[in-house]
Amino acid sequence: MNAETIYRRRWWILVVLALSVFLVVVDNTIVNVALPTLSRDLNASTTDLQWIVDAYSLVFAGLLLAAGGLGDRIGRKGTMQAGLVIFAATSVVAAFSTSSGQLIASRAAMGIGAALVFPATLAILTNVFTDPTERAKAIGAWSAVSGMAVAFGPVTGGILLEHFWWGSIFLVNVPIVAIALLAGWFLVPTSRDPDSGAFDWVGTVVSILGVGVLVYTVIEGPHAGWNSVATIGGFIGAAVLLAVFVVYELRREHPLLDVRVFRIARFSAAAGSIAIAFFTLFGFIFIVTQYFQFVRGYSTLSAGLHTLPFAIFAAITAPNAARLALRFGPRRVVGTGLLTMMIGFIIIGFCDADTAYFGPVVISMAFIATGLSLVTSPSTAAVMSSLPKEKAGAGAAVNDTTREIGGTLGVAVVGSVFASIYAPKIGEFLAKFPQVPAEAVTAAKASMAAAIVVASRAPAEVQTLFRTSASDAFMQGMHLGCFVCAGVALCGSIVAFVFLPDLESEEAPHPGEWPELEQS
Repeated sequence: MNAETIYRRRWWILVVLALSVFLVVVDNTIVNVALPTLSRDLNASTTDLQWIVDAYSLVFAGLLLAAGGLGDRIGRKGTMQAGLVIFAATSVVAAFSTSSGQLIASRAAMGIGAALVFPATLAILTNVFTDPTERAKAIGAWSAVSGMAVAFGPVTGGILLEHFWWGSIFLVNVPIVAIALLAGWFLVPTSRDPDSGAFDWVGTVVSILGVGVLVYTVIEGPHAGWNSVATIGGFIGAAVLLAVFVVYELRREHPLLDVRVFRIARFSAAAGSIAIAFFTLFGFIFIVTQYFQFVRGYSTLSAGLHTLPFAIFAAITAPNAARLALRFGPRRVVGTGLLTMMIGFIIIGFCDADTAYFGPVVISMAFIATGLSLVTSPSTAAVMSSLPKEKAGAGAAVNDTTREIGGTLGVAVVGSVFASIYAPKIGEFLAKFPQVPAEAVTAAKASMAAAIVVASRAPAEVQTLFRTSASDAFMQGMHLGCFVCAGVALCGSIVAFVFLPDLESEEAPHPGEWPELEQS
């Protein structure tokens, strides 16, 4: 496909890339709404439900660096289409799973397909849109779709579960993949790094192990205990593996990832800003979806629909955010975006169980979604512009890996902070009723959903008191969780204002121009 044809089709190519990235991002959240149904139909335990959600994220995050490097070497189009095929095939297996173990394995396999797709879409975009202004618009659209997919997951899942069985949330992927594959075959050009050298198998294995151990430790941290031997050992093991990866990559002529790029301020600061933004976002989503269903009493579908303002504001802001960065510089736009997210978290942090939805709740979502778009589009553009287009796959993989690790860490940390307030409060209340079985108390302390079940089995005269106390305990945990998100966003804003450049460079430095690290 010649350059003129690619230029003429560039916006249609973006549509295919956006559709592909929408698929893999929406699967991060769509399964959450089906957890009560899966618990009933598959007899899934609480641990099973956790891994039905987390198996996808674990494999997805662990393989991103390797998948980005693979695309650079064998071709991004082929990598993306292979990922879509794997994603569709494993979606079918997931839809017809007959046990929680089979579903967990299927979700993990879906993560393989997602890892092959996600960095390839961004790498192809960078190679197709060579004009800096048009690239900013394209990255803005890519970021908007990615951000909206987070909000559309619960909505889509709720609609499907209203009319079909739980397997429909996976089976719906198949026709969408078919469209993306067919359109991609004719529209999307192939590209690769012509000077990639032999594939870095050692770096690939060590990166998978390092990121995998890190994400697994973060996922298990709230359950094993942050001060437990397993958690501390996991973090030490991840740090050692990632250090080995860095040392090994520095000594290779053709590394999987040239780690010298982290010496470029705009690259590392932008990647860090993405991680912080998604840390706070996923922590917030973890709390607010429960707030809508358990405290405000919305149905699964209604709870999903009530998150739509987030998607709307993200769609409005994201296409323009990268262009704003070209005009005013990443420092101002990204720093302001994190401050805007902080304001949103503070607003929702002061909301009560009966706070008006069309008021503080929607306003908080508007601030958070707008701030997220101001962060992700310019930061993604800064990451990708730090590398020559031949290395776009590696840059996209770093961008996506920091996003996934940040989001996973956000759920784990904010969830732990929430539990540290909620569990003692509800436990203190239930201690007044010695007739409540110990296992019921343990379950109620573990989740608001279980507390509602316990309340429903209580004598009629105290059911309202049970529910009110559970709601109060939840709101106290939610307030602290939101304030933690606000504090993290504030710290990220300070880092962005200090380390991101005032103006975005239009040309990526070549490897010979990167700051050198001592290779010893």
